[in-house]
Amino acid sequence: MDAMSPVEELVFTIENIAGFDSAAGGDAAALSHDTLIEILTEADRFAEQELVEADRNGDRIGATFANGRVTTAPGWPELYRRWRAGGWAGLAAPQEFGGQGLPIIVHAAIQEIWNAGSASFATGAMLLAGAIDALSFHASPDLKARFLPSLVSGEWMATMDLTEPAAGSDLGAIATRAEPAADGSWRIFGEKIFITYGDHDLTPNIIHLVLARAAGAPQGTAGLSLFVVPKMLGTAVNDMAVARIERKLGLHGTPTCAMVYGGRGEGATGWLVGDLNRGLAAMFAMMNFTRMNVAIQGIGVAERSFRDALAYARLRRQGSIGGIPVAIAEHPDVQAMLVRMQALTAAARALAYSCAYAIDRGRAGGEDLRGVWSDRAALLTPVAKAFATDAGIEVANLGIQVHGGAGYIEDTGAAQRLRDARIFAIYEGTNGIQAIDLVVRKLPLRDGRIVEEWLQELRDVLAAVRELGSPALGNTAQRLAPALAQFEDATRFMLVRGRNRVALAAATPYCRLFGLVSGAVLLAKGALHEGAAGGTFTALARYFAECMLGEAGGLHAAISEGAPALDQAASMIIGGDRRPSAQGAA
Repeated sequence: MDAMSPVEELVFTIENIAGFDSAAGGDAAALSHDTLIEILTEADRFAEQELVEADRNGDRIGATFANGRVTTAPGWPELYRRWRAGGWAGLAAPQEFGGQGLPIIVHAAIQEIWNAGSASFATGAMLLAGAIDALSFHASPDLKARFLPSLVSGEWMATMDLTEPAAGSDLGAIATRAEPAADGSWRIFGEKIFITYGDHDLTPNIIHLVLARAAGAPQGTAGLSLFVVPKMLGTAVNDMAVARIERKLGLHGTPTCAMVYGGRGEGATGWLVGDLNRGLAAMFAMMNFTRMNVAIQGIGVAERSFRDALAYARLRRQGSIGGIPVAIAEHPDVQAMLVRMQALTAAARALAYSCAYAIDRGRAGGEDLRGVWSDRAALLTPVAKAFATDAGIEVANLGIQVHGGAGYIEDTGAAQRLRDARIFAIYEGTNGIQAIDLVVRKLPLRDGRIVEEWLQELRDVLAAVRELGSPALGNTAQRLAPALAQFEDATRFMLVRGRNRVALAAATPYCRLFGLVSGAVLLAKGALHEGAAGGTFTALARYFAECMLGEAGGLHAAISEGAPALDQAASMIIGGDRRPSAQGAA
């Protein structure tokens, strides 16, 4: 089975749902419809011809660790060289350092295609792009000149090093320390864990972006600084080493390393990125870019799961209808699973691409609009990350179900999709952390004006759907209206509660409601562009609204009423006596 992606659907989403045609500045205006098709078709060709087979080796053999060195799966170094020779490393990178300067939204679509082909391989490309982005915005001119050309060309790869044994999601507990050296560089001492692509044999050098704390720095996140720490200093190995690679549920082709800095006693040499004690701001630039790309990972794996399941369902003959043997794709239960898979994937794609478009506008718009669009991107990032990665897991799980017993067998690849997708809801900030970030930091942006503007755009789409009055859309407008009203009411509820326990208890259902309703309306926006006659997006929008959007009512109730029930249950199950009470029994 190949990894062919629906290029026309991707371009339709870029142009008609995310709003690419009206993107300001940059190279966006130079990219015609035909050019977009050409770029994505070439990326899809590479994914089908190169990544699919390599992905099988990556999963079955994986990365190995021996004698202090990490070796990727057979054929991966050669694959990486072909990928680099194709010019894919610097797609969205600045042209002054050899990049192509493509809009982030186009980069997102290409990343989706890579992930459909091999999520393990695409993870390295994602981290490289994130490091380029962070250094482009925060590094000094000297550091940019020293590191960016080799990163943009793909000669070197990069990582981000945050997590420590005693500091997982709590970055304020980071203990890795940085000591200044006489030559203006720094020496890094400490341990980091879960470092994706922390070491490998794909490139001769690996650039680590490391969060550490200088002596005398404030406690907590306010005292963190960001350092660029290369594996190689010329021909010498820097004072860093891999302690082990992790045995994981999925992404076996991706080496996940435990790193030791300063194990030889001299300290790993690094250079400060940005200002001292302001490292988290620089790292968040990379993390937010990467979070958007993790959303894309969920979509890529979902798309691959759907297409594999659809192909299997069309071929697998089981049972009969009216006495005639049929393929399982003819059974309504299987049809419902397949349609749900595509509807979730399309809605997640629309939401993530809308986030990518906001990033582009935040970088290319006029001075008066850059801040507004950057805040729009900040609002949508946690929602896109959470909704799309949850969708990736659900779609991959349904993919196994469509395959039936064959899906539980590794040979079909369906099981691998679910194993690979499971990490996306965890890394780069768990989806629970995304939800808290949304309600505590993002909803209050500009006193709630950013989320209100998003809501108004959704209202405008609903009004247009009503005006179109297409029979092909069935009861879409009638289902969207109450769900959107529930989203609006829940937003008002959350805005007045700040960071109290009620808000924190409601954060995850609110984040889900935000993604669910936004995804449904964005599909309807796609249907508007198809017109009254309808098409794929019309069918998906109707199905999503009529068959999936009922979840919104339950989420609204959980947001507005769920905290007391949670408190009572938690006190009994987590902190109290789980034994049932016999009081009042006859």
